[in-house]
Amino acid sequence: MKTNLTRADAQHRAALISNVHYSIELDVTGAEQFRSRTTVTFDSRAGETSFDLVADSFTATLDGSPVEGRELSLTDGQHTLSVDATITYNRTGEGLHKFTDPVDNKDYLYTQFEPAMAMKVFACFDQPDIKATYHIAVTAPESYTVVLNAPTTREGNTWSATVDYPLSTYLIAVIAGEYEHVTDTYSDEHGEIPLGIYARASLMEHLDADRLFRQTKDGFAYYHKNFGVAYPFGKYDQIFCPEYNMGAMENAGAVTFRDEYVFTSEPTPYRLERRNDTILHEMAHMWFGDLVTMQWWDDLWLNESFATWSAAIAQTEIGEYPDAWTTFAAVEKAWAYQQDQLPTTHPIAADAPDIETAEQNFDGITYAKGASVLKQLQAYVGRDEFFAGVHEHFTNHAHANATFADLLSALEKSSGRDLSSWSEQWLRTTGVSALRPEITEGSFAVVQESDVMRTHRVTVGLYSLIDGSVTRTHHVTLDVDGARTEVPELAGVDHDLALVNDEDLTYCKMGLTPAHQRFALDHLGEITDPLARTLVWSSLWESVRDGQLPAREFVRLVAKHGAAEDQPSVQERLLAQATLAVKQYVDPAWQAEGFRLLNDAFRGAEPAAIFDRALARLAPTPETVDYLKQLLERSDNQEVRWLALTSLIAAGEAPLEDADKEEDTSSEGVISRLRCRATVEKRWAWDTLVNEDLTNLEARYLMDGLKFNGDELDAFTDEYFRVAPALWDRLTNEMAQRTLEGMYPTWAISEEAVRKADALLDDASVPAGLKRILAEGQDRVARAVRNRAADAEGAEGTVGAGEGC
Repeated sequence: MKTNLTRADAQHRAALISNVHYSIELDVTGAEQFRSRTTVTFDSRAGETSFDLVADSFTATLDGSPVEGRELSLTDGQHTLSVDATITYNRTGEGLHKFTDPVDNKDYLYTQFEPAMAMKVFACFDQPDIKATYHIAVTAPESYTVVLNAPTTREGNTWSATVDYPLSTYLIAVIAGEYEHVTDTYSDEHGEIPLGIYARASLMEHLDADRLFRQTKDGFAYYHKNFGVAYPFGKYDQIFCPEYNMGAMENAGAVTFRDEYVFTSEPTPYRLERRNDTILHEMAHMWFGDLVTMQWWDDLWLNESFATWSAAIAQTEIGEYPDAWTTFAAVEKAWAYQQDQLPTTHPIAADAPDIETAEQNFDGITYAKGASVLKQLQAYVGRDEFFAGVHEHFTNHAHANATFADLLSALEKSSGRDLSSWSEQWLRTTGVSALRPEITEGSFAVVQESDVMRTHRVTVGLYSLIDGSVTRTHHVTLDVDGARTEVPELAGVDHDLALVNDEDLTYCKMGLTPAHQRFALDHLGEITDPLARTLVWSSLWESVRDGQLPAREFVRLVAKHGAAEDQPSVQERLLAQATLAVKQYVDPAWQAEGFRLLNDAFRGAEPAAIFDRALARLAPTPETVDYLKQLLERSDNQEVRWLALTSLIAAGEAPLEDADKEEDTSSEGVISRLRCRATVEKRWAWDTLVNEDLTNLEARYLMDGLKFNGDELDAFTDEYFRVAPALWDRLTNEMAQRTLEGMYPTWAISEEAVRKADALLDDASVPAGLKRILAEGQDRVARAVRNRAADAEGAEGTVGAGEGC
């Protein structure tokens, strides 16, 4: 069932209702369903509204009188709403999710409520600006442990907690099951914070608790120092949950994470860094999101952009990951640039008229572009001034709701700058500005090409090849304003390479002159500074995506320099980009050569944890087939083993039966076998995705297997557009979005395939949410068509870096 609260209805309800308290009783002893009893006390003005609930069945009374449906007719004064509901456990990571571990048959439950799924567990007013207090009681089987937002007490098999501070419904958490845990304490001048880490029993041997506790403590020390406001929610538990949809969720005092972050196989360095980034991201939310909460989902970006920016600067300044801004440039920026060039792009401060729109705005604009712009704002007003404004914001709106205007006011006060024009340029518009150097014998200028002329705080750096290394020789920090900004300090200065967004202060596509691009192709591996090198990689990749640089040039470059890249996050991103380029962007006539180049470059390269995973996702050459078979004989990295086996089965070099012979009884083994089967039994995989009720992980792995090698999929191209509307109607908002994005026929790269989406896009009866998915998929295919043509046209006229590698 889809739920779609509108902003107008939420505003109307918020004007009526205040002083809300929930008493929630959950009974999770049932095998398939749970019992939810909710008593809501609140004050009200006279008017008509409704409460939110998604249940199999329920009965409700208002002030003792029966209520029909969910509609409420309110008078002035205090009211009591009582609702008794029976609800089926969820299997898609929404509401109250239940999972049984195949290793030991132990049960694990957890909730996921953002943006508006608390209604799938208890009756409520499910919107961020109706904060409330809570008493929560959970009756569970004897073997269960229960974790709630606040410390729990236990009487018999009932666990309870009181949340006596105002909290939005989407931040409530209920975690119950046969979890095991370890504890620690963080202490500083603000007092003590009890720490807990929870995971399912079969994962505890893999839990690196010492590292997790250390990183958590580093985060608290950093945020206490720089936010200047003590952590407001008492204890701090982190729970690793199975079959989790997202990276994590910032439930106050009870943060939930995907338990794929408990690494059962040797992780790549980037995965360790990404997990730490996620820990710091969710911790930042305790202040920005939980303590001070947005008024409505229009300001979702404030939550997510702020937490993304906070995690990056905290990682950098804590020092364990001093190159976190390099990772940010390679990962977040690439995501943002890609999203911002889709036809469905939206302003950072996006209009969200309803929950369905808000759900689709959990994207590269909201997280990555917004964080990039906050980094630019920090550069614009100054680091210390930025943190001072943030402190003021937290102080002014603690335990309440606020808007971007409130934050802007605090930043203007701390910095002394008028930010109204800046905010309009950056937050209310769409698209990526392009900055490039314009160099003549007597002048140096930065040219801005954009539909919106934005003010950019940038550092322009000049680099030269000196004694075998490309290093920075000159730099100037300035504001770029308008279409052309002169930089007189750099006029006439000799150099080999100019970076007009050196240090990556602003959000832009950074262009290179033709001569500088040629220099970069020839000398990229000699650029010593990792961030500068990453910015050049990014510029070249955006040139590929724009059809200005033949995709095979990028493939050759990665084949030549990928193994020498010393930034693990950049390295993983480059391998993925080169793989995408071979599969979708190069001329099909050159595709086999591209696969050969990457196979030869990835096979046996170090670090193996990175390259073996990337190698398994290529169409394998005979040499790679032999290598993967040897890998299965010697490797004890279970994730790599599954990827190698999947590649061999997909290529017809191993029978499907080998998947059943693999000695892995874990939940990962179960879904990995599904992926293996989907590579060869594509009709079965397709029909299962279309017709069966799947868990979120089952759907993810089936889609991965279906498209793993891209073969034998033409029959599903037309079928996708036939079944898309029914799938959209049948599945929940989140599962519909994930499934229809994952199944989109990106394998069909032709003008005809581009046009296949038009009928649904032109159909007025097709919901806007589905049209957004279709438009984005269509645009990606259209870009692939253009880039293949550009690669074929430009290849003969361009001498590639790394020819013959």
